[in-house]
Amino acid sequence: MDFNLMIEITPLLVKAAWVTVDISARALFFGFFIASVLVFFRTSRITPVRWLARAYISVVRGTPYFVQLLLVFYGGPAVGLRLDPFTCGVVVGAFNIGAYMSEAIRGAIESVDSGQNEASRSLGFGRLETLQYIILPQAAGLMIRSIGVLAIILVKNSSLVSIISVIELTYQAQRLIGSTYKPLEVFTLSALMYIVIIYAVMGIVEFLYRRATRYTFL
Repeated sequence: MDFNLMIEITPLLVKAAWVTVDISARALFFGFFIASVLVFFRTSRITPVRWLARAYISVVRGTPYFVQLLLVFYGGPAVGLRLDPFTCGVVVGAFNIGAYMSEAIRGAIESVDSGQNEASRSLGFGRLETLQYIILPQAAGLMIRSIGVLAIILVKNSSLVSIISVIELTYQAQRLIGSTYKPLEVFTLSALMYIVIIYAVMGIVEFLYRRATRYTFL
């Protein structure tokens, strides 16, 4: 094990790791809004809207993220959609994770006893007020845990954007291996950085979970 090499390449991998964090954070942020829209559509009283949301979720969950990435990046220009590699990674990541996140959010909301909704409506609360003040506070704990798991999956999947030449952690590691011929050292260091990122995500999720459930018995 060449520790001198590992020390030398650490700054390059740290810089690439920040790109991994950046692309994952952006995809998660926009994915949450996409998921919220999908949940709204899935619970709509308009049947075609529900079918549209269900069809989108089924297609996204039924196809590999890798294929979606290649389809948008290489197939997009054929229909006038031209995205740079980083933007493509964020967009595809957001629409992909949004589909999974919508099911996590919907599942958390539906886990709240239906009697809570009925009691709230009998007290004069509207549908949105019931959701905001009664349902979401109780569903928050489950929702945060589920989104946390998806965030970790998103960080791991971000390595796939290396195929479209985004200089994130995996891509930088591959470049360094090509110049140093030391795959063990390079991949060991990059794996440790992924572990640090994932444990940081787990810490944030646990903090948010405790904040959300401090007044509940979840």
